[in-house]
Amino acid sequence: MIDFGPAVILGLCFGFMFGVGCALVVMYSIYLGGYRKAVEESLQTAPPRRFVEAIRKIHNKRAAAAAISSR
Repeated sequence: MIDFGPAVILGLCFGFMFGVGCALVVMYSIYLGGYRKAVEESLQTAPPRRFVEAIRKIHNKRAAAAAISSR
């Protein structure tokens, strides 16, 4: 067991560092992809269909909540 100890510790350390590092890189690239798409869509003259639908749903939920609270 004494011969294996340092190799195991180094393996765990490197595995943890590379594992966490690779996970962070993947999450950051997904974040940047979404950010780029958001900036691209914000520069369009007409808002995207999904944006218009999301705003409509938000307004409907707020109107329903206001109708319930005004009773």
